[in-house]
Amino acid sequence: MKTKILTIPIQNEDLEPLTIGDIIYLNGYLVTSRDDVHQRLIKQHKKLPIDLAGKAIFHAGPIMQEIEGQSGKYRVISIGPTTSMRMDKYEKQFIGETGVKLIIGKGGMGQNTAAGCREYKAIHAVFPGGCAVLAANCVEEVERVEWLDLGMPEAMWVMRVKEFGPLIVSIDTRGNNLFENNKKAFNLKKEALVKEICQHVDYLE
Repeated sequence: MKTKILTIPIQNEDLEPLTIGDIIYLNGYLVTSRDDVHQRLIKQHKKLPIDLAGKAIFHAGPIMQEIEGQSGKYRVISIGPTTSMRMDKYEKQFIGETGVKLIIGKGGMGQNTAAGCREYKAIHAVFPGGCAVLAANCVEEVERVEWLDLGMPEAMWVMRVKEFGPLIVSIDTRGNNLFENNKKAFNLKKEALVKEICQHVDYLE
């Protein structure tokens, strides 16, 4: 297991040495992009207002507060990750069309995303759940917001972050999938354990 700091813009060679289970931190720009952003690009074919090539997205619905006396300027109150699997059916195409290099969220993603990461040299990483305030503390500045008509959670918030993390690599550029590998290992152990338990447990008919 390695620990590495990634800096925007991210290059293929930055990601290729990483493998599932590695810990990374992010410096630079991070853009929230979850359900509605993915659907606008993939289903509605709307051009994104932000160039995501070489950048990082966060499956997250933040709580923002407008700074008093500074119209249009916001601070982050809390920014916890959204379940990434909700975006899995769109993610391969999203990666291909945008050139995004780092996808951050909660929980694992499936074969579609793994294929996208392998084909386009991107990675998915997990931000620990329950640490929304920690994430907010890593944000140096909210630079702007796009598509606020979608509502605060679904808008694209452009943030500058410093050592944002820890992030656990769950899908690497070779398509290895930490969550899927763990499921297989757990299921193998489960079958043996259930068989052992059944030998010692009786029930009433």
